[in-house]
Amino acid sequence: MSRTFKYATTTEALDNLANQGYSVDYNVEFDGLVENASDYQIDELYRYEGETDPADESSVYGIRNTKTGEKGVFVAGNLSLIEGKKRDIILDLEMKYKQNH
Repeated sequence: MSRTFKYATTTEALDNLANQGYSVDYNVEFDGLVENASDYQIDELYRYEGETDPADESSVYGIRNTKTGEKGVFVAGNLSLIEGKKRDIILDLEMKYKQNH
């Protein structure tokens, strides 16, 4: 079940996801996503904008491998600053997430 949450801080969102078993850091362990992007989905999404500058956006993604059940997190600042395949994969997963809501 996909859900969008509102937490006060990124740390709070990460702590909540960790308590639910989202233990892989996909910012570091991104190779699996690159190799098998279609096996992954966003279960939970937390996004906030900076108080004074909307460009200070930050997102926390709770991502799950639908075949293995492996769960982890991906944290991104402004997605426009992420380049290449990583950005394409996250945007594709987010589009699928939004279609289900």
